[in-house]
Amino acid sequence: MPAPQRIIPVILSGGSGTRLWPVSRKSFPKQFWPLISGKTMLVETALRATAPEFTAPIIVTNQDHRFVVAEQLREAGIADAKILLEPKGRNSAPAIAAAAVLAAETNPDSVLWIMAADAAISDQEALAQAIQRGALAAAAGYFVTFGMQHTAPETGYGYIAQGAAMLELEGVFKLDRFIEKPNAGQAVKLLQSDRNLWNSGMFMFSAALILAELEQHAPDVLTAVRAAMAARVADLDFIRLGSAEFEASPDISIDYAVAEKTDKAVVVPAAIGWSDVGSWSALAEIAEKDEHGNVGIGPVFLEDSTNSYARSDGTITALLGVRDLVVVTTQDAVLVAHKDHTQNVKKIVDRLKREGHAEADTHNRIYRPWGFYERLILGDRFQVKRIVVLPGQKLSLQKHYHRAEHWVVVTGCANVTCDQEVTMVRENESIYLPLGAVHRMENPGRIPLTVIEVQSGPYLGEDDIVRFEDTYGRAS
Repeated sequence: MPAPQRIIPVILSGGSGTRLWPVSRKSFPKQFWPLISGKTMLVETALRATAPEFTAPIIVTNQDHRFVVAEQLREAGIADAKILLEPKGRNSAPAIAAAAVLAAETNPDSVLWIMAADAAISDQEALAQAIQRGALAAAAGYFVTFGMQHTAPETGYGYIAQGAAMLELEGVFKLDRFIEKPNAGQAVKLLQSDRNLWNSGMFMFSAALILAELEQHAPDVLTAVRAAMAARVADLDFIRLGSAEFEASPDISIDYAVAEKTDKAVVVPAAIGWSDVGSWSALAEIAEKDEHGNVGIGPVFLEDSTNSYARSDGTITALLGVRDLVVVTTQDAVLVAHKDHTQNVKKIVDRLKREGHAEADTHNRIYRPWGFYERLILGDRFQVKRIVVLPGQKLSLQKHYHRAEHWVVVTGCANVTCDQEVTMVRENESIYLPLGAVHRMENPGRIPLTVIEVQSGPYLGEDDIVRFEDTYGRAS
């Protein structure tokens, strides 16, 4: 049986990764961080599907992360990706449905490879073999799951029970049943059989098959997504789904919507060095360790310590005489946890949210389509920020009702509009923007522009912005 000519990779990039707080937060989740190598997890995922047998990917993400996704793909040399923007996260079934509707418009028989943007895979050769087997099964009309060979009694994953071999498809088996995430005792029992596999959350099927299965098992999802796709609009390089239509979809995973109900499910067992990197202990498990079992990333110093993971984004972090700890230091938060408790980091995040701490969801560094800014000092009626504008980019034309600003150029040069006047501001020069002035900053150079901004006024919130013109289509 011939394999499909080309496979469409579909990358789901909507998660917030709160179990990897304080690095991963809603404003900039784990898939956008280089947690395993020098590449971000999104880029690592996309690069797995750049061989000739793959088309350009479809990325499903939320609208707040659209420019981050586009920029990371561009920097990695991944061209022609279709980026679908969800107005609101509705879990994996609606996201996959949207990608399938888009693919079916060109070729209903297209085979889709569904994967999360934030999983780790170390054995690329074994992955290629598994994908080849999965593609043959998907082309033959099956709903393909990928079961990972277990290596430990893992309680953070669901499991797949492998059934009888499919004689016409080498390396493919019937799917006996799905097993919910077990407790510790159940997980030990599951390891007694090699037929119990970790559920990786990767799938393959044709666009036509998944649409038919959704029609049968989750018609409300498909109806809402078809309406959202019909109402879609082009937004720069993005495809923005109809908001009201998409939000009408049930919030449901593809597992509950289809996988556990279909009679066409099969499983491809694979040993590909897979991890969902769902906790700091999982990340520590796959990281390179020193002779004492420690991992140190950034300015980290470990003395008389064993089996610990420490990470810092700049602040010197020292561990002395400890074992089995995870210590993560960021600009505005520090996490210290025993490795056995890292699955419960979300409890901390939930408490921070209840008590109104912005650090639960947002970083001190905030990314924008033109670059980023970060707060250096916040005082009574004043605030100091560092602003970095990428070459050729510019902020919106805007004004503020409650604050004035001083801009000091540290590196690069800036074209600054202040009301009717445009001024070139070079390194070590500054400009004053009075309250109510209509202004913008642009980087006309070839290197990043760095500016120290000093704000002063009675109210310094980010919502004190009135935009008159914006290159990136933002209304506020």
